[in-house]
Amino acid sequence: MKLLVVEDENKTADYVRQGLMEAGFVVDLARNGLDGHHMAMTEAYDLIMLDVMLPDIDGRRILQSVRAAGNQVPVLFLTARGHVDDRVQGLELGADDYLIKPFAFAELLARVRTLLRRGAMPTHHDRMLIVDLELDLARRRAIRGGRRINLTNKEFALLELLARRQGEVLSRSLIASQVWDMNFDSDTNVIDVAIRRLRAKIDDDFEPKLIHTVRGMGYTLDIPDDE
Repeated sequence: MKLLVVEDENKTADYVRQGLMEAGFVVDLARNGLDGHHMAMTEAYDLIMLDVMLPDIDGRRILQSVRAAGNQVPVLFLTARGHVDDRVQGLELGADDYLIKPFAFAELLARVRTLLRRGAMPTHHDRMLIVDLELDLARRRAIRGGRRINLTNKEFALLELLARRQGEVLSRSLIASQVWDMNFDSDTNVIDVAIRRLRAKIDDDFEPKLIHTVRGMGYTLDIPDDE
């Protein structure tokens, strides 16, 4: 997933970007409001972390521009101002959450994951179709080639994540955070085992194969080029 961090304090900006990258996210960093405003308005992001007190463009103005453009990307405000009135104003402008500095990175990461899960919930569409694989999101059912595939809750959640991010290579740490809500431990093979079981159900008896391993990077669900 691709995140934008708009933060003018260099130490905080570098700290947040490094931590998010280690957690498996792609992170763009803007160190001032002008760059942040341009990137937020011209690029597609899964979440924006926005410092309120920027020296050139106030973070609230950036948020107003994003919402006025019809962009409902989740926005997490980062600020040293913890007064209730400030928080209420930010939420009323369209922010999704508010984190007061200084903060622990573990809390920031937990809030990011919560906002991303909330933003990934189905809204208007409750079905997905990839070749002959159909996902019924409302009923939590998977069908391939007209055959019902029996999946556990975690297997369906994993398949849904891969399907929603079709064509993207998802790291093990990202899968662990999104499906199991845990920090990835390199000593455990829970992700590899889960992928192997899911692939056996989704791919073994069908063509084309949809779930692929990208060595050293993670997993992806995609349609082969020759299809």
